[in-house]
Amino acid sequence: MNGTVVLGRTAIPEWEISGFVEYIKAGQKQGDMLLLLHCLSCFRQSDNTLLAVKVIKGMYYSITFSAARTCAQEERINVTVAPDSGVLPVQTLYSSNGWDAYSWAFQADFDEVEILLHNPGVEEDPACGPLIDSVYVKALYPPKATNKNILKNGDLEEGPWVPDVSPHAGVLIPPNIEDDHSPLPGWMVESLKAVKYIDSDHFSVPQGKRAVELVAGKESAIAQVVRTMPGKTYELFFAVGDASNSCEGSMIIEAFAGKTTVKVPYESKGKGGFKRAVLRFVASATRTRIMFFSTFYTTRSDDFSSLCGPVLDDVKLLSVRNSRKM
Repeated sequence: MNGTVVLGRTAIPEWEISGFVEYIKAGQKQGDMLLLLHCLSCFRQSDNTLLAVKVIKGMYYSITFSAARTCAQEERINVTVAPDSGVLPVQTLYSSNGWDAYSWAFQADFDEVEILLHNPGVEEDPACGPLIDSVYVKALYPPKATNKNILKNGDLEEGPWVPDVSPHAGVLIPPNIEDDHSPLPGWMVESLKAVKYIDSDHFSVPQGKRAVELVAGKESAIAQVVRTMPGKTYELFFAVGDASNSCEGSMIIEAFAGKTTVKVPYESKGKGGFKRAVLRFVASATRTRIMFFSTFYTTRSDDFSSLCGPVLDDVKLLSVRNSRKM
């Protein structure tokens, strides 16, 4: 180490470093600026950090890590587990403390994989690299469709690790994540902004222990394509609520099943609660896209810089014949 700069490739246990990487501690000064960090120690990336992890070949895994940007410019983090990779934007701040937890997923092709976190940006000032902290790897068990729910993972219980530390409560599932790399099995994030995966330890959720918060209006959407029979009638059941995180006001979740849509209003007091809704439609194709997004942009009443939104949970899709048995 030379001050904060990591010199040796293996100077930090279990990690391999290349290029310019700093090891930052909370309360450290950068010139005239005091870094108010929510980590005891973390990486500042201008190049690469690599972690080798033993896994089970063929299984799916999610990666959760906390990140913060340090400069007012577009910053991204490239996550690679060979042969796959994804670029996660960290420009948008979803919380006022500057830290957000992000997730990504991969299928293991080997018994040991190398997780590479890379800063693809080219900054004149190395101090502008994003900060990385608290990396978690969790096995995923993708649920299958059943005769009780045509949707996969409709209850949203299977997903990435949610850190226990309150500043990082909730995990962002980045935009433009397709099936293969979705840390929320069965679902895709088809939007410009992320959705937030929340748990009952930190938030109010309508059903079970996990749910999704649509935190960026129409720019925050999740979708799933399901098999349907043309001409057959289906019903889409779901719960709309708030996370008990001071997200107050009039909210609307828009649900789509192919070309059929419904808007479900929800008046939030920011203290938890939910209502149930149903969308009835007739399938026009062998595959139907189910999608949800929030109509409005909302911020927390106690923190206008923190994005929030309605909570979606307990999503079920059934044919009309089977839905009557519920």
